[in-house]
Amino acid sequence: MPEQLYGIRHHGPGSARAVVAALAEQRPDILLVEGPPEAEELLRWVADERLEPPVALLGYATDDPRRAGFWPFAVFSPEWQAIRWAVAHGVPVRFFDLPYAYRLAEPDDTPEVEAGADTEASEAEAGVGTDDPLPRRPVDPIGELAAAAGYDDPERWWEDVVEHRGAPAFPAIAEAMAAIRDGVPDDPDDLLREAHMRTVLRQVRRSHDNIAVVCGAWHVPALTRKVPASADTALLKGRRKTKVTFTWVPWTYGRLASWQGYAAGVRSPGWYHHLFTSENEVVARWLVAAAGVLRDEGVPASSAHVIEAARLAETLATLRGRPLAGLTELTDASAAVLCEGDPLRLELIGRRLVVGERLGGVPEDMPAVPLARDLATQQRSLRLKPEALERPLDLDLRRDNDLARSRLLHRLRVVGVPWGESDRRGRSSGTFREQWRLRWQPEFAVRLVEASAYGTTVVSAATGAVAAAARDADSLAEVTALVEVCLLADLPDAYPPVLRSLDTRAALDADVAHLMAAIPPLVRTLRYGDVRRSELGGLAEVTTGLLARVRAGLPAAVAGLADQAARELRGHLDEVHAAVNLLDEDARVPWLDTLASLAERDDLHGLLGGRLVRLLHDAGRLERAEVRRRMGLPLTTGVAPADGAAWVEGFLGGGGLLLVHDDALLSLVDEWLTGIPADSFTEVLPLLRRTFGNFAAGERRSIGDRVAHRGQPVHRAPAAGLDHDRATAVLPTLGILLGREIH
Repeated sequence: MPEQLYGIRHHGPGSARAVVAALAEQRPDILLVEGPPEAEELLRWVADERLEPPVALLGYATDDPRRAGFWPFAVFSPEWQAIRWAVAHGVPVRFFDLPYAYRLAEPDDTPEVEAGADTEASEAEAGVGTDDPLPRRPVDPIGELAAAAGYDDPERWWEDVVEHRGAPAFPAIAEAMAAIRDGVPDDPDDLLREAHMRTVLRQVRRSHDNIAVVCGAWHVPALTRKVPASADTALLKGRRKTKVTFTWVPWTYGRLASWQGYAAGVRSPGWYHHLFTSENEVVARWLVAAAGVLRDEGVPASSAHVIEAARLAETLATLRGRPLAGLTELTDASAAVLCEGDPLRLELIGRRLVVGERLGGVPEDMPAVPLARDLATQQRSLRLKPEALERPLDLDLRRDNDLARSRLLHRLRVVGVPWGESDRRGRSSGTFREQWRLRWQPEFAVRLVEASAYGTTVVSAATGAVAAAARDADSLAEVTALVEVCLLADLPDAYPPVLRSLDTRAALDADVAHLMAAIPPLVRTLRYGDVRRSELGGLAEVTTGLLARVRAGLPAAVAGLADQAARELRGHLDEVHAAVNLLDEDARVPWLDTLASLAERDDLHGLLGGRLVRLLHDAGRLERAEVRRRMGLPLTTGVAPADGAAWVEGFLGGGGLLLVHDDALLSLVDEWLTGIPADSFTEVLPLLRRTFGNFAAGERRSIGDRVAHRGQPVHRAPAAGLDHDRATAVLPTLGILLGREIH
């Protein structure tokens, strides 16, 4: 029997059923499948039930893992079903596409899979199991056939002529593809791939008579074309190879979707999974599942809804002349009946069912880099299962297991695997809690391979990555950020190189602003290191040295500043002051002494002068009488209103409680404001609005009341229904928090 060529649509459930039926009838001696030959040794794993689709073959350059490609398979992929049939029946299987090693040896043709980039671009370039491997192909064959049949939707045409009719006519599809190819120019990449396919086919004919070939329908005309072997040999001659490595990795239906940029993808992988796995009652089962999705979210969806939606879908199919209700009819029926016209409900069904974020699985003993195996071991130990759907994770760092989870997530982020994203929207519960959002992405497999250059375990790879980043850092801020990374990820072996780099960068950086920006994260690391039970090494000495350099450089840094520079320096002052307050008395006293000496100077920008007085007052270094005296200096007649407004902004920035409780201070500001000339008031108004607009609503209301009553006590009517006994009950607790007895 001559070879049989089965031209399929990749990831088409109708093609999958038809191929299995055809193979069972043909009973071939060998099966050739479009795919990378270097991965043939991994085909034996297809018989292992632990290899659960969707999965993908990951291929990468052994010496440069960033150059990688994926070959995805779903349970409804014809290639997957053909391979499973062959393995189950003892039929040898070979991949016969152009070796991936040839592609990786061509530097201009195959782009690298950069960290953070979508991998589907690389899949398309690598010919990842696709009818349309390259964007350069001039036509979409399925779209051309659909248009010729009068359809405006290729997916709907394919459903009608293939998926709903059970078995495609392979000769008819091959004839249609040949007609399309005759009218368009050949793609150079296709010519190269097909030359290799024909070469392999000729070799197999020498030892086998009964051959089955499963490939994209686009390639069938080229494989049946009479081409001299010498022509194919000449086309392939001189091609260089590079060493490649392959393994199986989990995949998701979201990454299988065509709208993700995957050239061979389908629009609705979840729907195709349903078509392939549902033997009968396809419409009813789909609508039952849709109702279940809505009920899981608290939306009422009864059996009556399902029955009415099924009737509507079948009626729509009849009116539209379709053999069976397809996804379009089911979507319209769901929108009208189950979702009652709510687009958000319909979107939920689309995300959960139409696409379906199913995540595949691979056996634990699958060949993989040691780093990936170490991560899998930790995931099992910490009970953190990778999932395709995003889910929240709330960690209490006082628990050993939660602390270990936090460290793992932080370490993975260091090596470029952001499995968890910090959830800033979650409630703040102090330094003992963390909120995360977890979502596993298939491309993390590539990044784990890349990170293997730093170490064979997660902790060693993270340590190596941090040490390399510290060595290559160009600025003090970059190294400072790494100190916090070492704390969060608990990387004690990374501290020495980071601290050496920090000390070197600090010695070379004479910019006081840079030094000040480095202090807050270092102090936070010192302050909260005990919460995470981390060893901090010589970080205290480095921080103390930086703070001393800042104190020495501030007198020169505050002189002669423009408005924007003064504003930036004020921000640094606030941050360093807040950080120093977390340290012991030995650090706070010299810092406050420096601020006090600066506040005495008369060449300060008003923004800085006001801020220094406020910081000293809050620290108990200035009495209110002295504060009022200093405020009176810039708020006197003869001083430019803009200078006075800058001083007020610096002093009051961050809160106006001082004005609420100090009548003399409020009167001073009030008199200054009322005395500003009309022609100057417009100039200072934006500064005043910026200052007072940041006050809390209660502060603004209290200030307004006091100004309206000219300093007289303001009496408010007691709130109706106030329970004085319940209010008094909180006083003991409030006294403990404030450290004083409250009567």
